[in-house]
Amino acid sequence: MKLKKLLILSIIGFVSFSSCKKDDPVTPVIPNEEEVITNLNYTLTNITDSSDVVTLSFEDLDGDGGTDPIITGGDLNASVIYSGSMELLNASDPSDVEDVTEEILEEDEDHQFFFVTTVSGLTVTYNDSDSLGNPIGLSTNLTTGLAGTGNLTIILKHEPTKPNDGTAAGAGGETDIEVVFPINVQ
Repeated sequence: MKLKKLLILSIIGFVSFSSCKKDDPVTPVIPNEEEVITNLNYTLTNITDSSDVVTLSFEDLDGDGGTDPIITGGDLNASVIYSGSMELLNASDPSDVEDVTEEILEEDEDHQFFFVTTVSGLTVTYNDSDSLGNPIGLSTNLTTGLAGTGNLTIILKHEPTKPNDGTAAGAGGETDIEVVFPINVQ
Protein backbone atom coordinates (compact mmCIF):
# COMPACT_ATOMS: atom_id res chain seq x y z
CA MET A 1 0.00 0.00 0.00
CA LYS A 2 2.84 2.37 0.87
CA LEU A 3 4.48 1.42 -2.38
CA LYS A 4 1.23 2.21 -4.24
CA LYS A 5 0.99 5.65 -2.54
CA LEU A 6 4.65 6.33 -3.28
CA LEU A 7 4.12 5.37 -6.93
CA ILE A 8 1.02 7.58 -7.22
CA LEU A 9 2.82 10.54 -5.58
CA SER A 10 5.78 10.00 -7.89
CA ILE A 11 3.53 10.01 -10.96
CA ILE A 12 1.70 13.16 -9.75
CA GLY A 13 5.02 14.87 -9.06
CA PHE A 14 6.41 13.89 -12.47
CA VAL A 15 3.28 15.09 -14.28
CA SER A 16 3.24 18.33 -12.29
CA PHE A 17 6.93 18.96 -12.89
CA SER A 18 6.80 18.19 -16.61
CA SER A 19 3.71 20.33 -17.15
CA CYS A 20 5.26 23.44 -15.62
CA LYS A 21 5.65 26.08 -18.27
CA LYS A 22 8.73 28.10 -18.78
CA ASP A 23 8.26 31.73 -19.66
CA ASP A 24 6.72 32.23 -23.06
CA PRO A 25 9.43 32.20 -25.69
CA VAL A 26 10.65 35.60 -26.75
CA THR A 27 9.88 36.32 -30.37
CA PRO A 28 12.96 37.92 -31.87
CA VAL A 29 12.52 41.29 -33.52
CA ILE A 30 13.50 40.91 -37.13
CA PRO A 31 14.93 44.14 -38.49
CA ASN A 32 13.30 45.57 -41.57
CA GLU A 33 15.70 44.51 -44.31
CA GLU A 34 16.79 46.86 -47.05
CA GLU A 35 14.94 46.47 -50.31
CA VAL A 36 16.48 44.74 -53.33
CA ILE A 37 16.25 47.22 -56.18
CA THR A 38 17.36 46.24 -59.67
CA ASN A 39 15.60 49.02 -61.59
CA LEU A 40 14.95 52.69 -60.90
CA ASN A 41 12.94 54.81 -63.33
CA TYR A 42 12.50 58.53 -62.68
CA THR A 43 9.95 59.82 -65.19
CA LEU A 44 9.87 63.58 -65.73
CA THR A 45 6.92 65.19 -67.53
CA ASN A 46 6.96 68.85 -68.54
CA ILE A 47 3.99 70.41 -66.71
CA THR A 48 3.18 72.75 -69.65
CA ASP A 49 3.89 70.31 -72.50
CA SER A 50 2.90 66.73 -71.68
CA SER A 51 4.61 65.47 -74.86
CA ASP A 52 7.99 66.42 -73.28
CA VAL A 53 8.70 63.29 -71.23
CA VAL A 54 12.15 62.18 -70.10
CA THR A 55 12.85 58.96 -68.19
CA LEU A 56 16.09 58.58 -66.27
CA SER A 57 16.65 54.86 -65.85
CA PHE A 58 18.95 52.46 -64.02
CA GLU A 59 19.06 48.68 -64.45
CA ASP A 60 21.34 46.21 -62.68
CA LEU A 61 19.74 42.77 -62.79
CA ASP A 62 22.76 40.85 -61.44
CA GLY A 63 23.57 43.19 -58.55
CA ASP A 64 26.89 44.54 -57.35
CA GLY A 65 30.03 43.02 -58.79
CA GLY A 66 28.47 41.56 -61.91
CA THR A 67 27.87 43.20 -65.24
CA ASP A 68 27.98 46.99 -65.11
CA PRO A 69 24.56 48.60 -64.68
CA ILE A 70 22.82 50.33 -67.57
CA ILE A 71 22.26 54.00 -66.74
CA THR A 72 20.34 56.30 -69.06
CA GLY A 73 20.48 60.02 -68.36
CA GLY A 74 18.42 62.65 -70.07
CA ASP A 75 18.13 65.87 -72.01
CA LEU A 76 15.89 68.41 -70.30
CA ASN A 77 14.64 71.74 -71.57
CA ALA A 78 15.86 74.92 -69.89
CA SER A 79 13.62 76.96 -67.58
CA VAL A 80 10.95 74.25 -67.28
CA ILE A 81 9.18 72.56 -64.38
CA TYR A 82 8.89 68.79 -64.69
CA SER A 83 6.57 66.61 -62.61
CA GLY A 84 8.62 63.64 -61.44
CA SER A 85 7.49 60.16 -60.46
CA MET A 86 9.68 57.37 -59.16
CA GLU A 87 9.33 53.66 -59.93
CA LEU A 88 11.51 51.00 -58.30
CA LEU A 89 11.50 47.32 -59.18
CA ASN A 90 13.14 44.09 -58.10
CA ALA A 91 13.52 42.17 -61.37
CA SER A 92 16.20 39.78 -60.12
CA ASP A 93 13.70 36.99 -60.94
CA PRO A 94 12.27 37.95 -64.36
CA SER A 95 9.32 35.62 -63.85
CA ASP A 96 8.32 37.42 -60.64
CA VAL A 97 9.05 41.17 -60.89
CA GLU A 98 8.26 42.95 -57.62
CA ASP A 99 7.12 46.58 -57.51
CA VAL A 100 9.29 47.94 -54.68
CA THR A 101 7.60 51.35 -55.06
CA GLU A 102 4.53 49.96 -53.27
CA GLU A 103 6.66 48.68 -50.38
CA ILE A 104 8.33 52.07 -50.00
CA LEU A 105 4.93 53.76 -49.94
CA GLU A 106 3.66 51.28 -47.33
CA GLU A 107 6.78 51.90 -45.20
CA ASP A 108 6.84 55.65 -45.91
CA GLU A 109 8.18 56.62 -42.47
CA ASP A 110 11.23 54.38 -43.09
CA HIS A 111 12.25 55.85 -46.47
CA GLN A 112 13.32 59.11 -48.07
CA PHE A 113 14.82 60.01 -51.43
CA PHE A 114 17.54 62.64 -51.66
CA PHE A 115 18.48 64.54 -54.80
CA VAL A 116 21.97 65.98 -55.28
CA THR A 117 22.82 67.88 -58.44
CA THR A 118 25.84 69.46 -60.07
CA VAL A 119 23.67 71.10 -62.76
CA SER A 120 23.47 74.84 -62.17
CA GLY A 121 19.92 76.00 -61.46
CA LEU A 122 18.41 72.51 -61.26
CA THR A 123 16.32 71.92 -58.14
CA VAL A 124 14.07 69.11 -56.92
CA THR A 125 11.19 69.65 -54.50
CA TYR A 126 9.06 67.02 -52.79
CA ASN A 127 5.35 66.62 -53.61
CA ASP A 128 4.66 63.84 -51.13
CA SER A 129 5.09 63.14 -47.44
CA ASP A 130 4.86 60.27 -45.00
CA SER A 131 2.16 59.91 -42.35
CA LEU A 132 4.12 62.24 -40.05
CA GLY A 133 4.48 64.99 -42.67
CA ASN A 134 8.12 64.27 -43.60
CA PRO A 135 9.16 64.13 -47.29
CA ILE A 136 9.41 60.84 -49.21
CA GLY A 137 10.35 61.72 -52.82
CA LEU A 138 8.28 59.29 -54.89
CA SER A 139 6.52 62.36 -56.32
CA THR A 140 8.52 65.53 -57.01
CA ASN A 141 8.89 68.65 -59.11
CA LEU A 142 12.20 69.12 -60.91
CA THR A 143 12.91 72.67 -62.07
CA THR A 144 15.61 73.47 -64.61
CA GLY A 145 17.51 76.72 -64.97
CA LEU A 146 19.68 77.82 -67.86
CA ALA A 147 21.41 75.42 -70.26
CA GLY A 148 24.21 73.33 -68.78
CA THR A 149 25.41 69.83 -68.05
CA GLY A 150 26.18 67.83 -64.94
CA ASN A 151 24.77 65.02 -62.84
CA LEU A 152 21.70 64.30 -60.79
CA THR A 153 22.32 61.79 -58.02
CA ILE A 154 19.29 60.04 -56.56
CA ILE A 155 19.74 58.36 -53.19
CA LEU A 156 17.12 56.29 -51.37
CA LYS A 157 17.75 56.03 -47.63
CA HIS A 158 16.26 53.28 -45.48
CA GLU A 159 15.39 54.29 -41.91
CA PRO A 160 16.79 57.83 -42.10
CA THR A 161 16.35 60.19 -39.19
CA LYS A 162 13.18 62.18 -39.83
CA PRO A 163 12.97 65.11 -39.80
CA ASN A 164 16.53 65.69 -41.02
CA ASP A 165 18.69 68.43 -42.50
CA GLY A 166 17.67 67.56 -46.08
CA THR A 167 20.96 65.88 -46.95
CA ALA A 168 21.59 62.17 -47.38
CA ALA A 169 24.69 62.40 -45.19
CA GLY A 170 22.84 64.24 -42.44
CA ALA A 171 19.88 61.83 -42.48
CA GLY A 172 21.80 58.71 -41.53
CA GLY A 173 20.15 55.37 -42.22
CA GLU A 174 21.25 52.85 -44.82
CA THR A 175 21.45 53.50 -48.55
CA ASP A 176 19.06 51.25 -50.49
CA ILE A 177 20.20 52.64 -53.85
CA GLU A 178 22.32 55.50 -55.16
CA VAL A 179 22.44 56.33 -58.88
CA VAL A 180 24.25 59.13 -60.71
CA PHE A 181 22.44 60.23 -63.88
CA PRO A 182 24.10 62.43 -66.54
CA ILE A 183 21.90 65.45 -67.30
CA ASN A 184 21.99 67.89 -70.19
CA VAL A 185 19.81 71.00 -69.90
CA GLN A 186 19.36 72.58 -73.34
